[in-house]
Amino acid sequence: MLQDLTYGILDNQYKNLSPEVGDVALCFRDGQVLLHRDANDRLTLTRFSSPAPGRYLFSLQENRYFLYSDDTADWESDFSWEPVRQLRQLQSKDICFAIMTGWHLYNWYESNRFCGKCGTVTVHDNLQRMLSCPHCKNMIFPRINPAVIIAVTDGDRLLLSKYAGRAYTRYALLAGFTEIGETPEQTVAREVMEEVGLKVKNIRYYKSQPWGVDGNLLLGFFCDLDGDSTIHLDETELSMAAFYPRDALPAKDDGISLTREMIRVFEEGREPK
Repeated sequence: MLQDLTYGILDNQYKNLSPEVGDVALCFRDGQVLLHRDANDRLTLTRFSSPAPGRYLFSLQENRYFLYSDDTADWESDFSWEPVRQLRQLQSKDICFAIMTGWHLYNWYESNRFCGKCGTVTVHDNLQRMLSCPHCKNMIFPRINPAVIIAVTDGDRLLLSKYAGRAYTRYALLAGFTEIGETPEQTVAREVMEEVGLKVKNIRYYKSQPWGVDGNLLLGFFCDLDGDSTIHLDETELSMAAFYPRDALPAKDDGISLTREMIRVFEEGREPK
């Protein structure tokens, strides 16, 4: 999956550091990230070529990543603004994971420039990743949204769907956010009933995945159909949903998403029982 990097692991502890020449500069604007385009039209990470202001984000082995906020600079022609949500099709897992994690933090910083309790400008703590209010002492930590990915099985069949009204039009598993006072297992049962009108049983956890492009922590679950398989589609959420046999699934593993890994696991008959 996306976070299964080919080099090192993520060190996400905040450090009060300034960027140096060669460090990675993540610059975002309007849902896009600034990347360098080389002579072979290959997109690579942007790096600091001279001292400049930047907020430390994290490290991935030998690379340190900083948030660079000057999105109005006059960039040369070998730089390109690329949509963050399309990077999973354009880049390697390593680059994609770094940019999505940086995007998660960028949105958190942007959304908390002012205290939500009293409106005072927030300040960054020097020791940990926390914004605080100098007036009312409110402490603000990065927000992570729990959501479930749901593989509904009926014997040797798997339920696949497509979203309604979204740019992403490929096959997907059912999904939804965990709500207040709800366990992830309860989310699974509720989302399946709301989106396709089916009851499920034997809900079992599979694996998790950080999904920084939406600020989510995805929790993957398999579950079995309980009773009638007639689908009652919520057309505000889905454009289609249908059961497909194990040997004729129309979606394959892309090496990036938890959804596609779960589809492959079912295809290979290795889903948790």
